[in-house]
Formats: sequence, structure tokens, C-alpha cells
Amino acid sequence: MKGQNKDILVVGFALFAMFFGAGNLIFPPYLGVVSGSDWLVGFTGFVLADVGLALLAILASAKCQGDINKVLIRSGKTLSFVLATAIMICLGPLLAIPRTGATTFEMGMEPIFAGFNPVIFSILFFGLTLILTIKPSKVVDIIGQYLTPALLIALIFLIIMGVIHPLGNLNEPAVINQVFAEGISQGYQTMDPLGAIALSAVVIISLSQKGYNDESEKVKLTLKAGIVAGVALFIVYGGLTYLGSSVAHQFKGFSPSEINQTSLIVSITEQLLGQPGKVILAIIVGLACLTTAIGLTSATAQYFTKISKGMIKYEAVVIAVCVFSAFVSNFGVSTIISFAEPILSIIYPATIVLIIMTLFGHKIKNDNSFKGATYMALLVSILTVVDGMGINISLIEKLPFYDLGFNWIVPAIIGALLGNFIPQKNEPECDLLDSAQ
Repeated sequence: MKGQNKDILVVGFALFAMFFGAGNLIFPPYLGVVSGSDWLVGFTGFVLADVGLALLAILASAKCQGDINKVLIRSGKTLSFVLATAIMICLGPLLAIPRTGATTFEMGMEPIFAGFNPVIFSILFFGLTLILTIKPSKVVDIIGQYLTPALLIALIFLIIMGVIHPLGNLNEPAVINQVFAEGISQGYQTMDPLGAIALSAVVIISLSQKGYNDESEKVKLTLKAGIVAGVALFIVYGGLTYLGSSVAHQFKGFSPSEINQTSLIVSITEQLLGQPGKVILAIIVGLACLTTAIGLTSATAQYFTKISKGMIKYEAVVIAVCVFSAFVSNFGVSTIISFAEPILSIIYPATIVLIIMTLFGHKIKNDNSFKGATYMALLVSILTVVDGMGINISLIEKLPFYDLGFNWIVPAIIGALLGNFIPQKNEPECDLLDSAQ
């Protein structure tokens, strides 16, 4: 039991570190600034969209042996393949992994070594990622035993300093109208719930190599590790959002679009710790982004190796992901975030629907219910993004929970109910929960 508890802590710390990357460091302080005195409301939305959904995703994925396709399959083979591939590309070389390199450069390297060439840095950063990822069996142990403790110590030190020596009061009014919805939106941007589905595969492989072969035991251990990661994320997010709220008065008269998210945390750290703060922040950013890059690169490589039935080698995908991510990272954090927002707003609702329905998959016998809910969530999310681009679709704005960012919920429920009345031609694709227990 003692050894098992140690394994849970190591894997839980590894999960925390793989989750806590670029977005997790820059979004909470920004949320604190724009939420002002309502920072707890924004933080609640953020935690629900990030930690809450990530834990549900871990549970669903663990019960499907860490196979992302099994989580999504009951929406139909075509849609599940498209969704799974889109998720892995977003988590991989298109958005999440390049953002780790860009954030490390802008927040860790540039403030200390002004004028350092970003191209050279991206080559160094992703070269190190490549070295530490090329052997999948070592990924979790490298992160959980060595990198995470250093990351947590540095983060907690920064937060404690901000609590002991606050940079301002928490009375500044919010500069946005929908604080809770903004928290949801910032939580989406972290991509943690999407990452949870993929990273569960990395964890399950690690548990297997530690001698845990019983499927139900691996599910339980993965969930316990997820809870360890979730608690750590909750504490760190709360502290970072608080730090942002404490400097909200410094941005009086600013619009949200004028607040540079990467510069914000640099400024907070420098105000709290002076010039040495830049070095401490560089350590935090470097560790946070490197651990996330390692975890996501490994997960992406495992996915594409699996769907190609081994024709594409794990090592080849790792190399390709690192090379492409090094290229994309040079576009900068702001560009990557702007590009990511509409894509994630489309992918998230359908994925959330499937995660939640998968958890109750043994009670839902008709796959058409999954399909109806998923397609309705996807349709509404696409129309919402189009509406946000200036092409007015008034019906979308009238749907329930629009102001909270959940206008897809009621249509998804209606789609599930309607789908349930459509007779199913074949047997259900899988009864995931029962098969894993």
C-alpha cells in the first residue's frame, strides 16, 4: 500500500505538471485583473471549465483504457475520428505544444536576456523536449519525481509572497460584464479537459510498466492521481487569480484587449520579488512549459502511432511534432491564443457532451442518443463562433445559458432525447464502463 501511495503521488504530480503549462500560468492572473473584486466568481467558472471537466475526462478516459477513440466512438466512427484527430492536433503541434515554447521565451528568456534570438531558443527548447520524450516509459517518472516538486515550490513561494505583501486591495470593480462566462472561456483556453483524455493514455502506460495489470485497479489509480493533480491545480489557480485581482487597480481604464497576458505575470513577479523575481519566474515558466510539452508530445505520438497500427513509429512522430512546434512557436503567444479561441470553442462542447455521456454509457443503450447530442452541440458551437465573428445569428443568443457560455446544453439534451427515439440498426459500439470494470 505504501508503494501504491507513492505511485499515486508521483503520477498525480506528473499529471499536474503536464496540465500546468503555458495557458495555466497566464490565464488566471488575467482573469483576476478583469474580474477585480468578483475574482472568486471568475475563478469558480475557470475551475469548473478546467479542473472539473479535466477530472471527468480523466475518469471517462481511464474507463476506456486511455483510448481517446473509445471515449468518442459512440458519436459515430467518422465524427469520432475527426474529433479525436482535431483534439490531438490542437493539443499537439498546432496550438498547445508551440504555446509552451513561445510562453517560455516571452516570459522566461526575453525579460532576462533581451535580444536573444527566438528561433535559436525554439530549437533549444524543443530539442530538450525531444530528448526527454523519445522514451515513453520514462516520461511520467521524469516529470513526477524531478520536475514537478521544483515547479510547485517556485509557484507556492510566489503566491505566498503575494498574500503576505499584497500589491493592492481587492475592491476594483470588474471591467467585463459576464465574469463567470469569462472564467469559463479562460478555462477552455487551457485545453486541460482535452489534454486529460490524451494524457490518461500516458499515465496508464506508466502504471502498466510499474506492474499494475488489472484494468479496474488502473482506473482507480488513475482517478486518484487525477484528484491529486486537481487539488494542486485548484490551489495554484486560486493563488494566481488572487494575484491578478490584487493589481486590477493598476489597469484602471484599460480594456481587456489592452492587457498583455504574458507581460502581466512578469510585472506581478517583478513587483513582488524585484529583479530576482525574473529569474524565479523563468524557472516557473520553464518547468511548467517543459513538463507540458513533454506530456503532450508523448500523448500525440502515442495516438498517431496507434491509429496507424504501428506503421508510423512513436519516435518519428515525436521528432515531427517537435520540429513543427518549434516553427509555430515563433509566431508568439498572442497570435497562437487568438488562433486557438474559435477552434476550441467549436471542439469543446461536443467533447464535453461525449465525456459526460460516456460516464453514463452503460445506461444509454442507443448510440443515436450520443449522435444527436454531439451533432447538436457541434452545430450550436459552430453557429456561436460565426455569431461572434460579426455575422448576427440572433437565435443563438436567445438560447438558455448563452450569457454563461453554455448555450449548447439545452440543444444537446434535445438532440439526445430525439436520438433515443430513432431505432438503432446495429448493436451499440461499446458499453465502455461495463467493459472496464
